[in-house]
Order: sequence, then C-alpha cells, then structure tokens
Amino acid sequence: QVQLVESGGGLVQAGGSLRLSCAASGSIFSINPMGWYRQAPGKQRELVAAFSATGTTVYDDSVKGRFTISRDNVKKAVYLQMNSLKPEDTAVYYCNRRTYPLFSWGQGTQVTVSS
Repeated sequence: QVQLVESGGGLVQAGGSLRLSCAASGSIFSINPMGWYRQAPGKQRELVAAFSATGTTVYDDSVKGRFTISRDNVKKAVYLQMNSLKPEDTAVYYCNRRTYPLFSWGQGTQVTVSS
C-alpha cells in the first residue's frame, strides 16, 4: 500500500506564503501523476494543482499564478508553494494521484488564511 503524509500547513495572514510537502512511501511507482487537492468545510475535495502526463503543471483557475507544484522523484515527495494566500484558500490540503485509481487519502494538512 501507499502512505501519503502531508505537512507544512498552518495559520497565515492574507498575502502570506506557505510551502506544503507530501511524502509518499510504500508501493508507489512514480510521483509524476500526483496532484494537490483541498477541501473546505462543507465542500467536496477539489483538485487545485497537478502534473500532466508529460510532467508539465496544471492549475485550477482559482490558484493559477499563485501556487506552484513541484516534485522530487528521489525523495518521492511533492510540494506546493502557495503565495499571495487568500482567506478563500482556507482548507485541508491533500496530495494524491491526479487520476484514478487514487491512493488512500492521508490526513491532510490544515491551511488557514486570516483576513
């Protein structure tokens, strides 16, 4: 099985920055198809950043220009640099495969952006 552990969240003022990390372990073949999801209270998870099949990056319009996804295949880790944070970015952030089949969800990391 694959274990996913997210970290790096916290409380930040609007306009601030955070860098999230996702460590993958177990029977994962490649970190390439990974992406970042977020789930706000009362809402379903949404994909906000991911790698394409060719390794390029794709972003939801809500975070485009502010978030940057990156990866380290040696460490089997994926990162999300979050700049110019807005209160509406407040959510629990998760990493997982971009497409099905998904791995089991980790606990996520809470990001809270104050106004």
